Amino acid sequence: MINKYTVLEYFYIILGSFITAFAITAFTNPAQIAPGGVSGISTILYHAFSFDLSLTMLLQNIPLFIIGTILFGRQFGAKSLLGAVLLSVFSSMIGWIVGYDGILDLSKDMNLWLSCLFGGVLSGVGLGLVMKSGANTGGTDIIAQIAARYLHLPLGTALFIVDGAVIVCSAFIFGLESALYAIIVAYITQIMVNKIVLMMGTNYAKTCYIISDKLNEIRNFVLNDLDKSGTLIEAKGLYSMKNRPMLMVVIPNQSVSKLTRMVHMTDPKAFLIIQETYHVFGEGNRSMEEFVALNKDVSQE
Repeated sequence: MINKYTVLEYFYIILGSFITAFAITAFTNPAQIAPGGVSGISTILYHAFSFDLSLTMLLQNIPLFIIGTILFGRQFGAKSLLGAVLLSVFSSMIGWIVGYDGILDLSKDMNLWLSCLFGGVLSGVGLGLVMKSGANTGGTDIIAQIAARYLHLPLGTALFIVDGAVIVCSAFIFGLESALYAIIVAYITQIMVNKIVLMMGTNYAKTCYIISDKLNEIRNFVLNDLDKSGTLIEAKGLYSMKNRPMLMVVIPNQSVSKLTRMVHMTDPKAFLIIQETYHVFGEGNRSMEEFVALNKDVSQE
């Protein structure tokens, strides 16, 4: 029997990939706006060398998905590969229907701003839906996740560095004005992604506090499925004055939806609090000494 949450996850992937493909094909690519990512690289190659937009995105994703699957597991790889394939297929289909010149008359300055606005909003909505399923549409997102995991960088910082490099390259191809538009699109996209998936992507992680009568099952899920640890805190109900242990766990942003669904399925009456976490120090994360040294260097500049 197929779980309804699994069906919902793949629905998010399909719908999100379509919306993202429409944003790229109808708005950002025709306007020569390359706001980072594999789509941004493909936009540069399309206008500079007439490479096929959708095929270029797919070919770039293949080696990245192999690496992502090795590092993050087959389930991550399968979902993300589906997102990337659908993105390329939908981009090709939309390009065939509406053409790669977009749906706006770009000779008018206002339409360039509209391409920037709607390209950013729709990209953010689409990517947010895909990320809500625990996957992504591939490309530089995987590079950023690798950097965040092994260099202990905040995910938002890693994405900014990777996408920033693409935007800088676009300035040499399309000009400074186009690069400035790309920065606006990237900013709008990030805001929309944050709105769609519990502010996902802005900070490194979320801190979750869970009180449940089935805490042991949730504990096993955190340890085995999320590959994370946590802390059991002795707590007492204010009204009942009964002892109720509380689990505190810090998890990456992309795991929030997965944990939330599991807690709801295991114990619909569970009490769950999710908070933003800006810095994580300790085992498996950035050391306190590194953070202090970094801020000391900055304060001396």
